Amino acid sequence: MRFMVIRKSDPDTEAGMLPSEALLDAMQRYNEEMVQAGVLLSGAGLKPSAQGARVSFKNGTPTVTDGPFAEAKELIAGVSIIQCGTKDEALEWVRRWPPLDGGGNVQLELRPLYELEDFGDSPALDRMREVGFIEPWGNA
Repeated sequence: MRFMVIRKSDPDTEAGMLPSEALLDAMQRYNEEMVQAGVLLSGAGLKPSAQGARVSFKNGTPTVTDGPFAEAKELIAGVSIIQCGTKDEALEWVRRWPPLDGGGNVQLELRPLYELEDFGDSPALDRMREVGFIEPWGNA
């Protein structure tokens, strides 16, 4: 099963503060452990919402709103995609998140990703597979 680990934003991440060298080292060790265990598939930090935009659709018409966005606690500062056998195993990895991050005060969210078998048979999904649009890690 694949899961997304979502690191919620905080005032420091929204201010664009870069992590300390100590936190970078701790995150590198954590990520390396997950890579060696075959768990980590991908991960990235996100720049502050002030550098982004939202696109909302109303009756099919897009409206673009430039950041920053209110309520930092509802925003995302980074994501990782992990693969584990069970939700409990994924939670064990999330519990090992480096405590240096956010001075030990961060919020992480764990969400399972849909897998192809969740959708059953579909010609549209078959065409997506043919062009390489889905299953970027080749192990869904």
